[in-house]
Amino acid sequence: MPGAWTQNYYHVVFSTLERRALIKPEIEERLHAYLGGLVRDLRCQLIAVNGMPDHIHLLVRYRADLAHSDLVRHVKTRSSRWFHETFAEQREFAWQNGYGGFTVSRSNVEAVESYIRLQKQHHERMDFQTEFLALLRKHGIELDEGEVFQ
Repeated sequence: MPGAWTQNYYHVVFSTLERRALIKPEIEERLHAYLGGLVRDLRCQLIAVNGMPDHIHLLVRYRADLAHSDLVRHVKTRSSRWFHETFAEQREFAWQNGYGGFTVSRSNVEAVESYIRLQKQHHERMDFQTEFLALLRKHGIELDEGEVFQ
């Protein structure tokens, strides 16, 4: 067989440094659009993006020859550079080291997309730390809570 036919979906979650509320409402739409452009530049498809002032969720369909870590590294590095160039007055902006990444089966894409699109409503009931720990547990990721938010 001369090719690779895949459907790879990845739910990525990462926060601002020290989970500071730096993604202001007036910045959010532009940031989300820019993240979509970065994903397309990597020849991937952004299915959903949303978040809160202190974190971002992305649902991406990615190509078979792109490692998860490369996808996230490019998105975080390039968006951070853009953020500093575009909003120079927010010098303190940075992404936290690390991220949460969860593969998604095709049958769950719509549910994860809905979950991401409803972030604002979801966070009326739950803070980021509680949400992130719940995602890690749901996906069977072993963890030491003390190390997750260092």
